[in-house]
Amino acid sequence: MSNIQAMIENQLTKLESSEYYQKLKALPSTQRWIVIGGIFIMSQILVFGLLYLLFGKIVVIGFFASIVAGLATGVGALPALFFKEISDKLFSSLLGGAAGVMLAATTFSLLVPGIDAGNQLWPGKGFLVVAAGMAFGAVFLHLADQRLPHLHFDSVPDASHESLQKIWLFIVAITIHNFPEGMSVGVSFGSGDMKNGIVLAIAIGLQNIPEGLAVALPLVGLGYNKWKAVGIATLTGLVEPVGGLLGISMVTVFTPILPIAMGFAAGAMLFVISEEIIPETHSKGRSRLATFSLILGFIIMMSLDNMLS
Repeated sequence: MSNIQAMIENQLTKLESSEYYQKLKALPSTQRWIVIGGIFIMSQILVFGLLYLLFGKIVVIGFFASIVAGLATGVGALPALFFKEISDKLFSSLLGGAAGVMLAATTFSLLVPGIDAGNQLWPGKGFLVVAAGMAFGAVFLHLADQRLPHLHFDSVPDASHESLQKIWLFIVAITIHNFPEGMSVGVSFGSGDMKNGIVLAIAIGLQNIPEGLAVALPLVGLGYNKWKAVGIATLTGLVEPVGGLLGISMVTVFTPILPIAMGFAAGAMLFVISEEIIPETHSKGRSRLATFSLILGFIIMMSLDNMLS
């Protein structure tokens, strides 16, 4: 883990010492942001243009939705610019609501349409195909948890007395789990159902908000520059577009794997909810409040799904 941390810090140092970075930094503030904005816009036009030419409109929309959902991690990290910590009561409530949102999205935007798609391909056996995909998704996350060094939510230390290495272990965990979440958004859009894709992207975005806060606050507490902490939190969410692009490309090119892919995404998300989020909401004596927050999050997401139907 120390090697991973050292590698990231080394790459950041190289970037800051590069000739192009120094020239950009020397520009007046307004001009610098115009250049950065121009580079970003041009890169996005290139990426989205290629996706549109290769796969069509639905892939472009799905990829954009996964980017927005990933950026929600950075939005959630913004309070770290003003606070070094928040109350356990508030954080447990946010995570409980996020768990409810994810449960509803998994049910209504992945499992139900996945079974329907499976029944169209294999009449009467759709639920078996989706169940197999769920098992595969859960086992995949289990193996990733075992083989990659990380910490769980309920092991996140107070920055005031724990080492930076443990914080980075937690950051790795968040990054690992964001990949299948992005993939679930892509798979949902790849099914051709725009409504399900939008609902799932909203759900993942809402769930990413407390995750971003959980990443940024400990880094600020350890003395990191506040904007750098927000930037690192944002980067953990930007693996989601990668997963989203993979998911939407697979089910667009290979339609028969759609039910399995939906089951895989659902199983991975349920694993994260049960293994990471719910235990954290019950770890600091706020279980009843977190339970009601979970129910409220589920109702809100269920209502949104119904309104968009």
